Amino acid sequence: MSGTKSRNKGLGGEREFCKLYGGERMPLSGAQGGSFTGDVVSVPYIGKGEIKRRADGFKQLYNWLAGNDFLAMRADRKPWLVCMKMDDLKLLLDEMDELKRERL
Repeated sequence: MSGTKSRNKGLGGEREFCKLYGGERMPLSGAQGGSFTGDVVSVPYIGKGEIKRRADGFKQLYNWLAGNDFLAMRADRKPWLVCMKMDDLKLLLDEMDELKRERL
């Protein structure tokens, strides 16, 4: 994939994520160096994060996640990571919103 197509694919993923879950794209997030970290910021309840898209580069993760609600993984001497389907994340965030409204 050429540089422009790759960049546009990444930007599209960032826009899609922000549209679905809120937050804002971080300007210059792909710039080398500086204080610009994370592709999206201010995502409700989650904060800041990177957005990655691959044609089939995450095949093993999808296989491990199949039939499960989440995938937890950890390399030696590294913190745990959790992967889950976006629909499940959306349900979790919606439930958190509902609990917050009930407390008010």
